[in-house]
Amino acid sequence: MPVSSLMAFFKRKEKAPAEVQRLDWKLLERGAIALYYKASVLSGDIGWFRQHGYTIHELDAGSWSDAGAFHSDAQRLLGFPSYYSKNLASWIESLAELPVPDESGALLVFRRYDAFARAQPQFAQTILDSIESTSRRFLLTGRRLIALVHSNDPRISFERVGALPVTWNPREWLDSDRTPGRAVEG
Repeated sequence: MPVSSLMAFFKRKEKAPAEVQRLDWKLLERGAIALYYKASVLSGDIGWFRQHGYTIHELDAGSWSDAGAFHSDAQRLLGFPSYYSKNLASWIESLAELPVPDESGALLVFRRYDAFARAQPQFAQTILDSIESTSRRFLLTGRRLIALVHSNDPRISFERVGALPVTWNPREWLDSDRTPGRAVEG
């Protein structure tokens, strides 16, 4: 398929309000990875991606105490091949081969990532970094890969990924938006 016929590109002239208001646009402006604290905000955004035809892959990081547990779930839930080697190089290679619909994109949802980040801080950081780098390469061919990272810790933070900071989603950007029990306007 010629690159010009791919629908995933954001058109320069479409920076009109309708295009800028797209959730995928808003998230990708800050990078391919967005943090989420409130389950209701995460669920609403997953619904948006579902409505827009994204392929959605949900992974629960709460039980990943080591790299092996991550790799086992990733291979199973992302449909990686049987020869997946369950190491970082194989993860990066397989992620780069993840099917991404041309007309929409692919969404990775990591629930309870804070537990994984506490158990394996450097590895959890490296996984996010690899997703950011892969997403940037995908964008070169008009494919969108976005990761929504849920945390039960409203103060979680990560080092920069792909030379970009991991930021909170637009509706929970302010610290006050993540105050437990506070309703989020949406």
